[in-house]
Amino acid sequence: MPAAVKVVRRRELTFWEKLYVPQIVCGLKITFAHFFRNLFLHTAHQFGRFKNLSAAATYQFPEELRPLMSRFRSRHRLTRREDNTPRCVGCMLCETVCPAKCITIVPGEHPDPNVEKYPVRFDIDLGVCVYCGYCVEVCPEDAIRMDTGILDVAAYSREAMRLDIHELMNPQLRKPIRECNLK
Repeated sequence: MPAAVKVVRRRELTFWEKLYVPQIVCGLKITFAHFFRNLFLHTAHQFGRFKNLSAAATYQFPEELRPLMSRFRSRHRLTRREDNTPRCVGCMLCETVCPAKCITIVPGEHPDPNVEKYPVRFDIDLGVCVYCGYCVEVCPEDAIRMDTGILDVAAYSREAMRLDIHELMNPQLRKPIRECNLK
């Protein structure tokens, strides 16, 4: 026995509704209200007026940085053991789990018999990395972290986007691009 089907009749749209004119006017009204309010308040603040009213929340970027949340994933770093060697044991889990395949590890035998392996080569290509954090979550030794707070990862070449083990162990080795002398 077929099921009963309820037919819903929608009303016909008017000419103006078909052109979306009311929606466009409503959106422009909100946009212009914010624009002119902020224009007036920013100008008034420059002349020392209406300081008690806040204008749009803006950050003057290179000089004024936004506060970072504690869980924010910034540039990678490798943690160290007490003897100043990388804590990484070369298990290759981070390379395996990486969806972008931007991590390259070459493991080697460690001279200390208590440590099984260590990374002879550990590279991360920041130009390919999607900052998902899977490498941090999967690491059994807590050897890799994304808590440097370094946001500036821009470079002028693809080769400059690759971090080797020395730059991962010392995140401050590489200067941000805005501090480099441009010639």
